[in-house]
Amino acid sequence: MSENELGGFLRDRRAAVTPAEVGLPDGPRRRGPGLRRSELAGLAGVSVEYLARLEQGRDRRPSGQVLAALADALRLTPEERVHVRLLARAATGNAFSYAAVEPPTRGIRPTVRALLDRLEPAPALLVDRLGDVLAFTNGYERLARPLGILDPDQPNLARYVFTDPRARAAYPDWEQIADEHAAILRTAASFADPYVQDFLDGLAIIAGTVFSRRLAAPATPPRRVGVERLAHPEAGELRLEREILDLADVDQTLVVYLPCDEPTSAALDHLTGRHPGALRAV
Repeated sequence: MSENELGGFLRDRRAAVTPAEVGLPDGPRRRGPGLRRSELAGLAGVSVEYLARLEQGRDRRPSGQVLAALADALRLTPEERVHVRLLARAATGNAFSYAAVEPPTRGIRPTVRALLDRLEPAPALLVDRLGDVLAFTNGYERLARPLGILDPDQPNLARYVFTDPRARAAYPDWEQIADEHAAILRTAASFADPYVQDFLDGLAIIAGTVFSRRLAAPATPPRRVGVERLAHPEAGELRLEREILDLADVDQTLVVYLPCDEPTSAALDHLTGRHPGALRAV
């Protein structure tokens, strides 16, 4: 393998993209059909000198935001975005120091599993600090499966919101939902957690500037409670109030969804098989 796989890939892709593909004029005296280095730098919002260092292998630690901007400018496919992420990790030697931080906990306490069972058929799920979905009720599966949230082998809420085209149809208030997920991850990253940072860098490359510009926005506290609107293919529009409960002694969070109004309650009961009146306040 070349010592500068990342730089070589960027050079090859720059040479393969024509100015017309990115809305630029051809211009006179062009050596080849691809983009000039200055043109790519301008599209990605980086300096020509910095881009030269990347291509020549003199800088091997580009941020996730920079790689996301370059991926957008080069019109990389999802597969190419994954590839450039792997090349970037190989170039840095994956140099994060993980020793001082525990990895996200994937084990689930028996009492938490019992709690999820008791919550049936309410839509409820357990997530870790990266937003990976660890467990869920049958009620949540009936809500989320038709939307595509649970399609991947390892579902992740933020990855769904920012990379799955179905998310924009599923969330009528997609912009607000995207802002909230970015705020949650930005807060998690503030604790110098290398696992979170690694996830952010990868998501920035795959999702592009739609995610990275939100991540770079001024810090705001994440909204932990609120109403989510869902456009469900089977139940119609749902207005759901979410409750978020942090579990003691473990970096996991329980999220429960409850109907905000009578139409949503009736639609959710029909979707999950709940009998009206089965849950009563004491």
